[in-house]
Amino acid sequence: MALTRKKYLIIAVLLFVALPLSFSLQDLYSDWLFFAETGFAAVFLTTLSAKAGTGIFFGGVFLAFALVNSIIANRVNFPRREFLEIQGIIHPLSRGNIDRIIRPLTLIAALLLAVFAGQWGMLKWEEVLLFTNSLDMGVSDPIFGRDIGFYLFRLPLIETCWGFAGFTLIAVMLLVAANYFLRGGISLAEGTFSIDRNAKKHIGILAGLFILSTGFGFYLDTFSLLFSSHGVVSGAGYTDIHAKLFFYRILIFLTPAAGILFIIGMVRGSVRLTVLPPVVVLAVYLIGVVAYPSFLQKFKVAPNELALETPFIEHSIKFTRMGYDLEKIEVTPFDVDYKLTAKDIERNDATIKNIRLWDHGPLLRTFSQLQQIRTYYKFTDVDNDRYSINGEYRQVMLSPRELSYNDLPSRSWINERLIFTHGNGITMGPVSRISKEGLPEFIVKDIPSVSPVDFKVTRPEIYYGELSNDYVIVRTKVPEFSYPTSGENIYTTYSGSGGVRLDSLFKRAVFAAKFKTEKILLSTDIGNESRILYNRNITERVRKIAPFLMFDKDPYLVVTKEGKLSWIIDAYTSSNRMPYARPLNRQINYLRNPVKVVVDAYNGSMGFYVSDPSDVIIRVYARLFPGMFSPLADMPEDLRQHIRYPQTLLQAQATMFASYHMTDPKVFYNKENLWEVPVFGEKPMDPYYTIMKLPGGSKEEYILLLPYVPAKRDNLAAWLAARCDGPNYGKLLAYTFPRDRLIFGPKQVDARINQDSYISQQLTLWDQRGSQVIRGSLLVIPIERSLLYVQPLYLAASDKVGLPELRRVIVAYENDVVMEENLELALQRLFGAKKASGRPAEKTAADATVSVSDLSKQAMRAFEKAVEMQKQGNWAAYGEELKRLEQLLKKMAK
Repeated sequence: MALTRKKYLIIAVLLFVALPLSFSLQDLYSDWLFFAETGFAAVFLTTLSAKAGTGIFFGGVFLAFALVNSIIANRVNFPRREFLEIQGIIHPLSRGNIDRIIRPLTLIAALLLAVFAGQWGMLKWEEVLLFTNSLDMGVSDPIFGRDIGFYLFRLPLIETCWGFAGFTLIAVMLLVAANYFLRGGISLAEGTFSIDRNAKKHIGILAGLFILSTGFGFYLDTFSLLFSSHGVVSGAGYTDIHAKLFFYRILIFLTPAAGILFIIGMVRGSVRLTVLPPVVVLAVYLIGVVAYPSFLQKFKVAPNELALETPFIEHSIKFTRMGYDLEKIEVTPFDVDYKLTAKDIERNDATIKNIRLWDHGPLLRTFSQLQQIRTYYKFTDVDNDRYSINGEYRQVMLSPRELSYNDLPSRSWINERLIFTHGNGITMGPVSRISKEGLPEFIVKDIPSVSPVDFKVTRPEIYYGELSNDYVIVRTKVPEFSYPTSGENIYTTYSGSGGVRLDSLFKRAVFAAKFKTEKILLSTDIGNESRILYNRNITERVRKIAPFLMFDKDPYLVVTKEGKLSWIIDAYTSSNRMPYARPLNRQINYLRNPVKVVVDAYNGSMGFYVSDPSDVIIRVYARLFPGMFSPLADMPEDLRQHIRYPQTLLQAQATMFASYHMTDPKVFYNKENLWEVPVFGEKPMDPYYTIMKLPGGSKEEYILLLPYVPAKRDNLAAWLAARCDGPNYGKLLAYTFPRDRLIFGPKQVDARINQDSYISQQLTLWDQRGSQVIRGSLLVIPIERSLLYVQPLYLAASDKVGLPELRRVIVAYENDVVMEENLELALQRLFGAKKASGRPAEKTAADATVSVSDLSKQAMRAFEKAVEMQKQGNWAAYGEELKRLEQLLKKMAK
């Protein structure tokens, strides 16, 4: 009977281990096929061997230590135990039965815990590889003199090993204690506790070893001081260095000594040697690490904070700027003048015609209603990019038309997996052009794609995208749906190289198990030439290959010169181990964007291109995975022309630069020149792309721009620009405004727009029941040495399906605010410009005859403006408006 129970127990343990293992092998094989398909088999083998090695090491160490202690515990014999009392109930026992059950159970428990330790260890594969392939950064921390590479690559594994040692000691101690308790070495009877001498020694030695390991933990705590954050300093401050560090160093030597004395006390049975050493350690910790630093901070540091913390503020400024790559920002004064003329507007024609009038939200709604074509297609995002169109450098808005599986009319397995396999084409339009109906113009539209300019999409199918489901099967006996026409549906067959061939029954069985459907195995539509495309979501796809990188949440689609579609995803390296660097959102304090990932929308092929080879973390990963990363110069030129500085990175850098542009410790401490990103609406402004000519530049270029305002103020303080084109990619420029005069900020300009009587009246009139006025982003556009503020206005029905139409454009310059039907008319009012770009083809004002009705409207606006200037006491502006009114009346009289 006992043998049968033992067999059942062994079978249960084997099933517990074997079932998860079988699923793991299935996933392992499908992953291997995926990595082999994409050309990253070497990455898979390196990762797999690292996971297996770390799992075996940690699991093996735990098992060996647990087995040794279990064997020692099992060899200790105790007086025969007649009964076991559990919750007041007495259970009679037989010593032979206990030993036959407890001893194998102890070994099985040790084995199971070792399996869990091995699984946990497998998760640490990256730390092991970074440790063994670490590089020095060439910069040392100011306290311990260790290279930054030690903190980025070596310290994490050291801390992991220390944590594993503590876990092992505690787990084995509990395992041994349970063994002794069940076998009578430890007893609790009638409120009394007793423990056998041998059991006491054994458990005492394990506890003493744990105390010894705590001493090493105090050593690691000294490094953790460099990542602490309190008061004005990010990193170790005066109190940390002159109080905590001193006592940590005492504890580093005191704790191991206490552990040894504790072991001796347990072996000899001395209560004093057992109790006194841990009490002393605890007392030193509470007094030296907890109480004394608080006392020192309150009575010495706080009254003299600037003087005492100045060196540590310098460290924080230096390493925060290093952590977010702020040192490369070039700061240049931008002395604003308001001498912009019509000739200046004409000279900056490329900048004007690329001012973005279409916001992402309204344009996405408009694209969805005009170009979605069928309910099962969906636009999820609008991307901003630039192309050379008919010889002009133009900023455009582009959106891929992806297949939405949730919106299929019939969601059968054949429809979702064999027929509806891909999205189709894109919709693209210029950022500033509008039709006479207030709708966007199109550079590319419809299915199949058509374009009025020399711009073609030759491979519109999107098999890999942001909405793609987990898998589809192509080259089956069922034709794939390509696109609808007015008379019939057009079908196609996949001719790409993506996916894995289902050329064996074994592969079909593996994928049937992976995706939990027998249809892959049983379907007669699937043949030997069929291919299964999986991991089709592009973000999940690249994360599968490179889980050690962070990926931008906004991939964007690019059309190559050949008319093919490719995704570009920005990849980041990050760490929370940069000494003295201020953390972002309490998570990371080192951030770079060293990699651009390209994913072919048709084949799913991937390329990882290094755009920032100075990043030490990506250099280490390049050592780990030789051949995985390529220089940016190897990226096809037509794709390289479309890389852009990521908004996520500039936003993070802008957040830090708002404080850390102040490099003088005294100025930093007093926050004399603190900036912040302006709030527009209910949230901080996002960086926005634009094409413009930088101050002192010879030609227009694609940049990412974000303005600053002084802290708790609304006027402009500076603007930060990231360059995106060619050899200037990645260069950051900060232009600072004079501090002795007012430069209007977005919120102030917005307030002036609201205060304009004519604009306010029109907005109230339009925003009636059944319609909705949508105020677009307020953009600050530097031109020459001046600033233009541009805000589009959209009108839409108030229901959810309302089609936003761009009906007005508001432009502010110096003290003037105007609102017109388009940007050209607004600039004409402000500067009398003969030519302005971005005009709709249907609304060319230069060639149109101005009607009396239009002149009367302009005259009314001039009169209202004159009355407003009179109320403000601005007599110079009042005289100008009267003069303008006179000119308009003369035109009407002709």
